[in-house]
This record gives sequence, structure tokens and C-alpha cells, in this order.
Amino acid sequence: MFHKEGFTIILISFFLVAIIALLAHFFVKIPGLRMGIQIAALIGLVLILQFFRNPKRIADQNPDHILAPADGKVVIIDEVHEPEYFKDNRQQVSIFMSPINVHVTRYPASGVIAFSKYHAGKYLVAWHPKSSTKNERTTVVVKTSEFGDILYRQIAGAVARRIVNYAQEGDTIVQGSDAGFIKFGSRVDLFLPLDAKIKVSKDQHVVGAKTIIATTNNE
Repeated sequence: MFHKEGFTIILISFFLVAIIALLAHFFVKIPGLRMGIQIAALIGLVLILQFFRNPKRIADQNPDHILAPADGKVVIIDEVHEPEYFKDNRQQVSIFMSPINVHVTRYPASGVIAFSKYHAGKYLVAWHPKSSTKNERTTVVVKTSEFGDILYRQIAGAVARRIVNYAQEGDTIVQGSDAGFIKFGSRVDLFLPLDAKIKVSKDQHVVGAKTIIATTNNE
């Protein structure tokens, strides 16, 4: 199953690969070179399909849980000052998505969208310390029943060139459902209350809509 944001790119890629394969078949006379071109084109198509896969996941919805908003590796767990919306200290958990990860963004909790804003920016590598505030990004705040306001931020990286964000202010959203897409991956930051209990560790691999990132004191 592939994400709808990739349909056009997948279709274009399929036709380009078919054209390249046919041109190589009819015009490249050296067998080894011809096969090499065709294999390289096929590998390119497989990578495109890999980028846009969208496995169906049903979240175990729980208002006392914050679920991973994306697949990837936890690269930051820290108490930081969040300057855009909260303007105070929050716990930050950042998930880096490599090219082999699923690139769908999923809502980490159920609630109402209180804030949603797009920021144009640079394309620093996603692990750069300033990528959270300098890169192209979206900031979304969800008003939840148990955690209060939580914030997640989609961040473009050196390869990603388009962020898709479905969150609209006033929308009621469901934990684990599709929140958007970062084409060709990058990073998602979560900003949580200081009293939230973090359940993941740095360098841990997490699965969107499945891995529990944090719980309330009720757990």
C-alpha cells in the first residue's frame, strides 16, 4: 500500500523506468552496459516505492499515552526551551527518519488542533542542532485531555523538499491516524510537558502509531 502523496511521483517514475529500459534494449549494444542501465533504473523505481509505502496501522488508542508520530530512531531526549508556541521549557523527543523508514506522520494523541503553522526555511541535515528552527518545517499543537497541549514539528532535511501537513486548526483528530507526510524523510520533534514520563531511550528505533513515547503520571 502506498501513500496518496506519492501516486504522481510513482506513476512518473514507472514510465521513466520503462522508457529507460526500452531505450537501453534497442540502442545500447554492449550487453553488460545495457543490463547495468536497466538494473539501475529498476533499483531507482524500487527506492521510490520504498519511500512512499504506507503500511496500515491501527493504534491502541489511550489518552494516557503519547505514541510515536513517525518511524525512525530517537536522536534527542532533552529538556529544552520551546520558543515558538509554549515559550517555556518542555521535554523534547526527536525522531530521525532515514531513507529506508516509512515517511508518514501520524497524530501522537487524540484531541483538537489548537495551532498549525508552516515555516519556509533551509535544508540542513536533519541531525543538525539548528534544523529544528532553521529548516523548512511545520508546527502543530494538539490540545489533549490528559497532557494538555503537546506540540509536534515536521522538519525537512537535506533530501526532503516538501512537507505535507493535514492538521487544520479546530480539527478533532484521532491518535495514530494520518497527519501528513515528509517526502523522502527527515525528522519529527515532539515537545511534551515536563511531568510526562518518557518511555523511550536515545538511539531506540520506534514505530509510528505503535511505540509509546510517553505516559502520564496515571500510568
